[in-house]
Order: sequence, then C-alpha cells, then structure tokens
Amino acid sequence: MKLIAALFLSMPLLAMAQRADDSANIKKIADEILRNGRAYELLYQLTKQVGGRLAGSPQFAKAVSWGQATMEKNGADRVWLQQCMVPHWVRGGEDKAVITTVNGQKTSRALDVLALGNSLGNGTVSGEVLPVADFSDLEKRKDEVKGKIVFYNAGFDPANVSPFVSYGQTGAYRGSGPSRAAKYGAVGVMIRSLTESAANDPHTGSMRYNDSFPKIPAVAMGPRDADEVWELSKKAKFSVEMTTNGHFLPDTIGHNVIAELKGTEFPDQYITVGGHLDSWDVNEGAHDDGAGVVHTIEIMRALKAIGYQPKHTIRFVLFANEENGLRGGTKYAEEAKAKGEKHIFALESDAGGFTPRGFSLGVNKQQLAKLESWLPLLAPYGTEKLTEDGGGADVGPLQRQLGTPVGELGPDQQRYFDYHHARSDVFEKVNKRELLLGAVNMAALIYLVDKYGL
Repeated sequence: MKLIAALFLSMPLLAMAQRADDSANIKKIADEILRNGRAYELLYQLTKQVGGRLAGSPQFAKAVSWGQATMEKNGADRVWLQQCMVPHWVRGGEDKAVITTVNGQKTSRALDVLALGNSLGNGTVSGEVLPVADFSDLEKRKDEVKGKIVFYNAGFDPANVSPFVSYGQTGAYRGSGPSRAAKYGAVGVMIRSLTESAANDPHTGSMRYNDSFPKIPAVAMGPRDADEVWELSKKAKFSVEMTTNGHFLPDTIGHNVIAELKGTEFPDQYITVGGHLDSWDVNEGAHDDGAGVVHTIEIMRALKAIGYQPKHTIRFVLFANEENGLRGGTKYAEEAKAKGEKHIFALESDAGGFTPRGFSLGVNKQQLAKLESWLPLLAPYGTEKLTEDGGGADVGPLQRQLGTPVGELGPDQQRYFDYHHARSDVFEKVNKRELLLGAVNMAALIYLVDKYGL
C-alpha cells in the first residue's frame, strides 16, 4: 500500500485526473459485473447442460453451438465460427488397474486410474511392476524394464509455494514417460497423478508418443493409491493388470467461436480475450476451462451493458482443442498472420475460477513498466502483482507468430491442481464471487490496454 500511495503522490495533476477518470470507469465495469454478472449462470449451463467436451466429441459440437448462441445473446456486434481440424481421441471404455499378485500370492486390489489422454490401449496388459522415483532412477534400472509395467512415483514438491512450478517439474512424466519406458521394453506405464490433492481422484491429461518406440498403454493413478503402491514396492514384488481402450478416430472438424466488439478509432487493430471451450471427458471442465469461457463472455457482456465503445476491436474467443492438440489457438494465429492483422494484446483465462491475484505476462520491459504503472487501478479488485511467466497456451501462437504481447489471469493457485483434469472438476467447486472477480480484473486490464495501448 505504501508503494501505491507513493505512486499517486509522484504523479502530476493531469495524470492524477486521468487516473481518477480511469478509476471511475473501472468501478463502473466492476459494479456491473458484481451486481449483474451472468458468468456463474453461464457456467452452470456449460457444465450441467453440456458437460465434458473433449475435442472431436458430440459434446464439443454442442458446446460450440452453445457458445455461438450465448455470444449472440450477450451483446456481440458479430459472431462467427472459425473452422479447424481437431484430433478425435476416445477413451473407449472403463480404465482399470488391479494388483493381481503380491510375492507370488494371488490377490485382487483395484486401483483408481484413468488412461492418459492420447494414449493407446487395446484391452489388458499385465506384468510385474517396476517402481522408479524419477527418470534418473529409470536409467539406473533400465536393464530391469523389459516386460514390466513401470510406475513413476514423481510427485509435486511440497516445498514449492507455487503449484504451477511443481506441475512444470513433473509434467514430463505424463508427457514423455510412456515412451521413455517403452524404449527399454516396458509393456505399460503408471504415473502418480499430477496433483497434491488429498483425494484419491486420478488426473488424466495429454501425453505424446515418440514414434521410434512401441506405443504402450499409460494410466494415471489416484494419489492415495500411488502412496500405497510405492510403500508396497519397498517390501514386495507385485504384478498388475491394466485395461485401457484409448484410440484415435480420424481428425474431425472443430471450431473456434469468435465474437467482436468493433473498435471506433482503430477497427483494424485487435485485442483478444479468450478461454478454451474443450475439456477432458471425465469431468465437467468447470475450472479448466469453463471459468475462462464464462470470464470471456462476461467481459463482453459487461462492456456492452455499460455502453462502452472500445477504441480497438476487441475479440472474444472460445478456443477449440487446447487440451490435446492446441489446434484452435494455432489456427487463430495462422489466420491472423495470413490476413496481416495487427494484434496489440491477447489475454487468456486458463488457470481456474479462483480469487484473482494478478497476471502473468509475455511482454518486453517497456510494456511491463507501463502495465506496472496501472497496478494502483487494479489493486482494489485483487491484482497484487504482475509476473513475467508468459501468457496462456492458446494465446502463445499469437506471440510466436506475430510477436503479440500476451497475458494470462493469475488466480490463487493453491487449489487448482486438486481438480485439474480430474473427475472432481465440476460446477460445485467454483465460487461465484471469486469467478466474478476474475472477470472484473480481466475487464479492467482490457479497458486500460484499449485506452492507452502498450
């Protein structure tokens, strides 16, 4: 607070007057969202009436229709669908894993598992379990891998205050762990779910095969079961049967849903706000990324409701296929580049509907300084800090292909990975007040970028 007060005291009178005007306008936006916001109601529709919406599925097509109709009802000047081809992976049935023997004695202990997204399976594989702590451990024991089911017990480091740091550290076990084990002859892989949750829900998520090695089945295990299996491995040899049926159907047509509020001064310069419409098939995708979807729509609705006329054209994008391909974000950037469009900023919400704490940014030092000068205006609504951790996945292609400055809403992180990619990511886990405050902070930042540019 002392820093914010000092910033105000150092401003010339004209700047102080501008800040007072900006403060009043942001308050008007915030009041509209907090008093009349529809984000929570829209999230209920998306999660309970559409549900899980994996790219390529009939539910995703239903979500696209819902998104288009909802954008039209909530004040867009224009709405259209941008076609892109998306992968069509299907789970193919119930995923199972059972401990069948312990030290040669038959048993039947079911484990709570989910096949990893994009993994391939064709029924049941069985084998003795080879437990490893990490990739280094795998390399040390590579001569023992052939014919085994490798279990990676790499978990979140509890000393990391930021769970996103832990997620970055352990994500490789989901992404490339199966192929690294297949290289040495493994017949299957189990990983500890990427979470610190005390619940036993397994967390799915996307993996990718290295085409140089066999494409073996892979599952994520619930955290409590992972603890039990790790402890069992210290005192016994045991075998597991894994049953998965994941497979790909041919790529199919998907769509980004795009709405616009037309700019009055710079209609050919664009600010993008978005979230991804797809989710995994095992949940309602409430935090990931239903929250980002309804943040996007709510910002548009609120700006229209207060009669705001943007200088730049603001696009509101519900992206296709973030979870297992990034085809929607890639298509949006490719088309923007092909048309020679000028994109001055792109902001995404894809970190849940929790209490806003700030924004992560992919900008240069001059742009960061300008953004930091706005902190006194954002602070009353929850923005505490700006970090240089980059923007969200779907706006990343805009930065890579067009050099667009990007950002992502940074809500409180501590509970996000309790629900991320798990069956527990449902509407009931989202708090209405926190959800609306996320939209307030995003709308305030968009207002400032629209008024002053970067």
